[in-house]
Amino acid sequence: MVMFFATGIVGILVGLLVAPKDSRVIFTFMGVVNFALGAFFAWLLLTQTPDLNEKRKKKRNDN
Repeated sequence: MVMFFATGIVGILVGLLVAPKDSRVIFTFMGVVNFALGAFFAWLLLTQTPDLNEKRKKKRNDN
């Protein structure tokens, strides 16, 4: 997730500042795609529901 954000930001910066004129659009577009993938995976990570059926987390009632 962090790598998508990092490569997205680097791709956008390279596309806007460093790349030659004929390839600026593709570098910037790929940076935006990587940034969007990072946002998507962050959303998946932050909105997942906890698995409540794990046996190691259940409390035993042996009393």
